[in-house]
Amino acid sequence: MHIGIVGLPNSSKTTVFNALTRGKTETANFSSGRFSVQHATVDVPDPRLDRLAEMFQPKKLTRARVEYHDIAGLAKGIGEGGLSGELLQALAQNDALLHVVRAFDDDDVLHPEGDIDPARDLAILDGEFILSDLIIVEKRLARLKESLKKVLQSKERSQWEAELALLERIHPALEAETPVRDLGLGAEESKLIRGFQLLSAKPLLVVFNTGDADVSDPTAIVDYRHGNTELATIRGRLEAELAQLDEADRAELMAEFGITEPGLDRIIRQSLNLLGLQVFLTAGEPEVRAWEIPIGATALEAAGAIHSDLARGFIRAEVTAYPDLIAAGGMAQARQAGVLRLEGRDYIVKDGDVLNIRFNV
Repeated sequence: MHIGIVGLPNSSKTTVFNALTRGKTETANFSSGRFSVQHATVDVPDPRLDRLAEMFQPKKLTRARVEYHDIAGLAKGIGEGGLSGELLQALAQNDALLHVVRAFDDDDVLHPEGDIDPARDLAILDGEFILSDLIIVEKRLARLKESLKKVLQSKERSQWEAELALLERIHPALEAETPVRDLGLGAEESKLIRGFQLLSAKPLLVVFNTGDADVSDPTAIVDYRHGNTELATIRGRLEAELAQLDEADRAELMAEFGITEPGLDRIIRQSLNLLGLQVFLTAGEPEVRAWEIPIGATALEAAGAIHSDLARGFIRAEVTAYPDLIAAGGMAQARQAGVLRLEGRDYIVKDGDVLNIRFNV
């Protein structure tokens, strides 16, 4: 799972990146965007894994993971004429985008637009991405129309016609400055345009950096309503400081500020939710592990996420809901209590299900 972190210059997105990844990438008061990308992989916080590790005492503990990419080089006007190949590729390779929007004043860090206006800043990058998409769509429409004129009989013709119809629906939306993610495209439609990696089609997590202010409701900053979009707030500098502390010092500072959970943990989980992913668990003496699967995935698909052999030889899935397993005190006790059940290949796995796959190959 890859998420690109974007924002205007001096939006404090690298501070957020450092907080998320516990990194120490240099931050500076940049006056203009310069292209660069920083990468880091982050464990998804999940107290359920820690509790299962206490119960099973495994040799190995493996968490779900998210890879974040801090992408510098975005600024107002950069989409005119199309984004550069290098920058477009860095953005397009991500499954979703995390847009850091500055919502605090700091006289030592100048805003490129001269003042703080989160709604305007959101609109700037939205506009650049939509413009980039519009250029891509117009070029593809021209090629498709030319190909359909030349080729009357072809096995690709029906696909080209379907693609043309979809792009002719997308094009006026982009001209009206509507992101593609607002169009509610179905799975087959999304598949048709996947190769274009349209930026405004990507799921978006907007994170307002409120500086030192504690703002729990992001809609109090901007009531930003779009499809496949989530909002969050974060006190960037405080979270970056917390991320650099050891566990004891972190707990002390959190208590001082009345923080029950780091904001970063919420953002990492929102990153997972944004992509329509959930976690199922496997637990035993060799390993306790979290596995990412799409919401709505079946037991057979969960088995395949573990290993293709388990899907090929699938017999049944032993399923225990995490709360039931904890309440029972162990797998044997869950079986005795009747909360461990056998499910077939079409069972829809739920978040937090603890699975053991029976298989034969």
